Amino acid sequence: MKFSIGLFIAVWFVCFGTSLSAQTLSDILQTHESIIAKSSRKTISPAIDSLVESGLPSVEFMLTNWREKAIWQNKETKEFIAVLDGRMFDLDTADDIGLFEKTGFKQVKPNSGVRNLISGALVSFQLNAPDIEVRRAALNSIRRNDDAAYLPLLKASLDIETDPDLQTEKQQLLSLMTIKYSTQIPEKLAAIEAISQSLQIEVRAQLNRVLSTERRFAKIVPTEANIAWVLTPETQGFSSADAYDLLVAGGVAKPVLSAGDVKEALAANIVAGRIAGIPIGQLGNPQSREDAYQKLAAEGLAPDTLSASQIEKIVQEYVFFEEYAEPSHEVTEAAKAALQKISYRVSFSQFFDIGLDAISLASIYFLAAIGLAITFGVMGVINMAHGEFIMMGAYTGFVVQQFVPDQTLSILLAVPLAFGVTFSAGVAMERLVIRWLYNRPLETLLATFGISIALQQVAKNIFGTQARPLTSPDWLGGAWVINDVVAISYIRIAIFVLALIFLGVFLFILKRTRFGLETRAVTQNPSMASAMGINPDRVNMLTFGLGSGIAGIAGVAIGLYAKVTSEMGNDYIVQSFMTVVVGGVGNIWGTLAGATMVGFLQKGIEWHNPSNTLAAQTYMILFIIIFIQFRPRGIIALKGRAAGD
Repeated sequence: MKFSIGLFIAVWFVCFGTSLSAQTLSDILQTHESIIAKSSRKTISPAIDSLVESGLPSVEFMLTNWREKAIWQNKETKEFIAVLDGRMFDLDTADDIGLFEKTGFKQVKPNSGVRNLISGALVSFQLNAPDIEVRRAALNSIRRNDDAAYLPLLKASLDIETDPDLQTEKQQLLSLMTIKYSTQIPEKLAAIEAISQSLQIEVRAQLNRVLSTERRFAKIVPTEANIAWVLTPETQGFSSADAYDLLVAGGVAKPVLSAGDVKEALAANIVAGRIAGIPIGQLGNPQSREDAYQKLAAEGLAPDTLSASQIEKIVQEYVFFEEYAEPSHEVTEAAKAALQKISYRVSFSQFFDIGLDAISLASIYFLAAIGLAITFGVMGVINMAHGEFIMMGAYTGFVVQQFVPDQTLSILLAVPLAFGVTFSAGVAMERLVIRWLYNRPLETLLATFGISIALQQVAKNIFGTQARPLTSPDWLGGAWVINDVVAISYIRIAIFVLALIFLGVFLFILKRTRFGLETRAVTQNPSMASAMGINPDRVNMLTFGLGSGIAGIAGVAIGLYAKVTSEMGNDYIVQSFMTVVVGGVGNIWGTLAGATMVGFLQKGIEWHNPSNTLAAQTYMILFIIIFIQFRPRGIIALKGRAAGD
């Protein structure tokens, strides 16, 4: 095994802390001077073993610099020194001994094999180093250079580890290596129990290795073997041919000639239109071909072969079974139980993770659709340019970041600016186009569709077709990791929080302000609202501007994790309309319900069909079409003009 001799010596020292000699580091180096100066993987072990065995505090300094090719030898005295940044250092004391002059020295250059051996020996020192990063690097080195000799080292360092997270990592690695290398059943059982709560892939992989099997055969089932299951030919995907091949591989049966070999032998023995006295015309029958070949074999004209009945008879003489690589039945049963427990937790975690993704997606759809829901509900306008208002908000955030380098400040400034830009654009659009097309839905749809194309082209002319970055602040980087399966990015959490804030703000505006009262009045009965002194034209204008402004803010939020392009609005316009229609036109709670339903539905379909996004979208649209056949007014129906009353 790699590193075994040196590591066992290191373990002895770490565990018992006793130096076997009073030699200095220089003495040890001079003893092994010749093999250090011209080191190779095959010859260097005695030198490394002696260094580790000594227990001298300067050994780590020596080994570290040796591995980094920072050791030089004096050609005359044969003494070794370390050279760092043009200065010489004594290996016994690590003291600076002066400026380095290359003349009279030669560099010690260990090859990759020697450096690997040195790294293995350094682990005994690094696992207990004061610097946590050094200890973590040593742990990673053990993972890469897996060896049974590391087990005692891990055990010795575990009790003195001060960092709780690193201690947990050490404990898990120790458990995995114990399962793999220990010969003591109680130790293996304890290790399996210790990792049975982990969801890491490495844990599941190690448990699966414990349960790995190999096909074997015997005259009778061996009682001492740890058998997973007995195989019966022609069942469980195990054919008689597979059974016979196993016997051939085990050297207890002769190989069966291939069909090609039989055909060649028959063809080579055609005499006067017959093979072994059988007319060629009769050899289309499999039994006739077998009889002909058997006659040739009996005459020594072809190699012996076995008939199907002979093969079957030989197979019946043996029993076949899958045997665990792990000899202990207790260990394999414990591994199966642990894997089942982990499987249940993984399934639950995956379900929970999908739920978080669905909530995150729902919050995005809610932000994208909330403005559309109000404008559609109050005004009955199908605004196909709503996605472009989202795009305008995202580009506003990008422009702000070009002038304000601070990412947090830029986002704080971008949100109100995006609202202002898209609010103004929405008001202008309503005044110049929409107001002239009320109660003309087809013309409105076509007009807004044309505006959307025009806005896309304007964005392409200004910003180009290349995707532009909208960089999130550092505090939004990374993800909230719940376990090895469940994680959600901080950006999505922020979008979810923003959606909740907007829900609260929108409810306050609609329920607690005069504008909200006027909006509700116009939505329910515009004629009566006009008779009460409310200007429906003004309400429509402000409502459209408000819906557009909210779309701009949604664009800033979406741009933090999605690509910012001139066509990004196309990715959300369909889902926004579906959200509004399913939830209930013009109702804030309906929009929330619709976004939740669409988000969960999309994630559920993607989970069942992850490889075909187009098919998943198709299924979702079909489901929604069927849904609105039963609930044409959505989940929460709204009374008033938008509902057609």
